[in-house]
Amino acid sequence: MTENRSGRLEGMGLAEQANGTQPAEELSNGDALKLDLYFWLQALVMALVLLIVVFTLVGRIIGVEGSSMLPTLHHGDLLLLQSIGYTPKNGDVVVLTKEFDMVSDPIVKRVIAVGGQTVEIDYEAGCVRVDGQILDEPYLNEAMYPPPYDSITSVTVPEGSVFVMGDNRNHSSDSRYVSLGVVDTRYVLGRALWIVLPAGRFGGIH
Repeated sequence: MTENRSGRLEGMGLAEQANGTQPAEELSNGDALKLDLYFWLQALVMALVLLIVVFTLVGRIIGVEGSSMLPTLHHGDLLLLQSIGYTPKNGDVVVLTKEFDMVSDPIVKRVIAVGGQTVEIDYEAGCVRVDGQILDEPYLNEAMYPPPYDSITSVTVPEGSVFVMGDNRNHSSDSRYVSLGVVDTRYVLGRALWIVLPAGRFGGIH
């Protein structure tokens, strides 16, 4: 190494190459790339943890079977449910776990009335009344006809229970069916919030 400034710098450069180190600028670029990757991975892990917590503690994913909720829900739709902290309300689409007859899987229906309300079903007029008021039901698949089974046409819902019906009234076994009847809210698994699959039907449930 020479005594002039230029010689000293050249000597240091040779020493760095001999030790296998890289120039400071290249180290900075490499470190920046590693930091970017680290932060992206950290964000991904946090997002996955959040999804797991939401699905485990707040909601669930469940599939629709059958056509009783057409046109709102189709067979094979996957639903995101709100479970914890949910209280059934009129008009909500809910998933029930109450078994009746040969049905043991969860079923999806719409809440027509809650505890304390009186339901009257008028097949001649093709309407449902709750506490004397005709429901506005734009979600129905078609005009309602009397079901082929012995059905409940008038009932006052006990406190802590709900009266539910399918949107596809003519193809739905619901609270009109004596074997199911009004449903204790403890059988309500949750409220259906979103259709998550198939992708073409992704969106909120109204």
